[in-house]
Amino acid sequence: MASSAAITATFCATLVDEWLACGVRHAVVSPGSRSTPMALALANRTELQVHIFHDERSAAFAALGIGKASGVPAILLCTSGTAAVEFHPAVVEAHHAEVPVLVCTADRPPELQAVGAPQTIDQQNLYGVAVRKFINADVADDGEANSWRDLAQSAFVSTVGQRRGPVHLNLQFREPLVGDATELPRRNSAHSSISRPALKVSPRQVKKLCKLLSTSRGLIVAGPENYLADSVIQLAESLGWPVLADPRSKVRVEHRLVIAAADSMLRDQRFAELHTPEVVLRFGTPPASKVVNTWLANSKATQVVLTTTPTLVDPDRKCALHMQCEIDAVCSELIASITARTNTTWSSSWVQAEKLAQVAINAALTNELKISEPAIARTIYASMPSNAHLVVSSSMPIRDVEWYGAPRSALTVHANRGVNGIDGVVSTAVGVALATNEPTALLIGDVALLHDTNGMLNLNLRNLDLRIFVVDNNGGGIFSFLPQKTTLDEARFEMVFGTPHQVDIEALAKAHNISAQTIESLDDLAMAVAQRGLRLTRIVTNREENVKVHDRIHQNVAAALRQADN
Repeated sequence: MASSAAITATFCATLVDEWLACGVRHAVVSPGSRSTPMALALANRTELQVHIFHDERSAAFAALGIGKASGVPAILLCTSGTAAVEFHPAVVEAHHAEVPVLVCTADRPPELQAVGAPQTIDQQNLYGVAVRKFINADVADDGEANSWRDLAQSAFVSTVGQRRGPVHLNLQFREPLVGDATELPRRNSAHSSISRPALKVSPRQVKKLCKLLSTSRGLIVAGPENYLADSVIQLAESLGWPVLADPRSKVRVEHRLVIAAADSMLRDQRFAELHTPEVVLRFGTPPASKVVNTWLANSKATQVVLTTTPTLVDPDRKCALHMQCEIDAVCSELIASITARTNTTWSSSWVQAEKLAQVAINAALTNELKISEPAIARTIYASMPSNAHLVVSSSMPIRDVEWYGAPRSALTVHANRGVNGIDGVVSTAVGVALATNEPTALLIGDVALLHDTNGMLNLNLRNLDLRIFVVDNNGGGIFSFLPQKTTLDEARFEMVFGTPHQVDIEALAKAHNISAQTIESLDDLAMAVAQRGLRLTRIVTNREENVKVHDRIHQNVAAALRQADN
């Protein structure tokens, strides 16, 4: 008869074996005692890349980054108690962003619950509604061995279903925690593949869509979703509609119908009024731009949203029709059903405005005497090599990339826009780099960096091509754009919102054995972007001047658009 330690070891080895068969290739582990059986099961498999993170919050965001970049969940493991609580922010982001993660928390056995045992809390449904499924695994019993693979399979299927997201597996372990696995239960051949039902659209639905899209005054908004850029571009060509392309969509390519400067263009009231659409076809989630979203909400246009998941993001409640479907297939059917419209006055006006706006943005940034935050975002977005990845922090960096990133191809942009937090961004970028093993850049503000400095722990040992660009304006830059800046006195604003920190970011990086430098020009920035390997580049800006730079760009664009009208 096997010992309890051997049974526990076999149970954990079985879970890992099943997940490997499902395609899992990464595990993120935070060290702890109670999680020993699972940690050893992970370490014993050479097929797995096991990444050790000291800090549980950092570990969870790294697992998020792996799932975000690969579409395959990483196994995320910690010990019991507050360690499990530290996973919560990343679990919430994964929930809202629909990123798969296999969350494994170790737990004490029943006899140690509710009696004051150390490092023991109630971990039942710890993450509430933020997980697709909660599984409480009792202390392993070899009498239940035939169900172990089913348990692993159930967790995996739940995390990669039509609505992807985190799954929480709470693992109760009784001492002794170290044992050797015996023979594993045999795999069920039925588990060899994961099938999802096809999201077919009926001919009637296609006909309804065609009728809705029959106007010439239409607009495509391309957000992040699971589709091919070519599908959207070809549909736009057939419809004769411009495409407002979010940089996260992979549709912001060099094509006459692709519009990248919509935020600046729509700040001009006359342009916004003259270009009000009758129909908007949106793929995925809305853009980050408040200007664009407000304009769309006020347009009274019929809004149609296509997604591959059941989730509809519609904070303005303007969606008239939401369809869950295979977007590429629907685009193909629409193209086949629509009589192509070319060279329409409507699309030509948008195309001309985009050209003028890009020239105006370039001129505004060229005339700046000092390096500016819009120029930083525009340069990094343009200069990363083909097939690279760019992780962008929330607050101003994601907005600057959306507003000023000119069309280009072969760049994948990631951002934590599920709940738009600035926590865990460094670790998310590390996860993206670990999953892809491709050149990766991180554009982040100083405050967001300080929220996740633990993401730099042992980063120098991970052998990654990760280029970290920190916009250091000594505080929270986005608040300078909000009413608080003009309604509060300077001292109170700085105390509550500006929050200067006086941290030497270059020294902080060097403390982690990360090569670091401070630069002052766009030429130096372009050189830093081109340098491979792990390094941190700090760019100093001024929060008040940053507001003025944004205003000057918008004024330049508006002037260019008005001049074209005259």
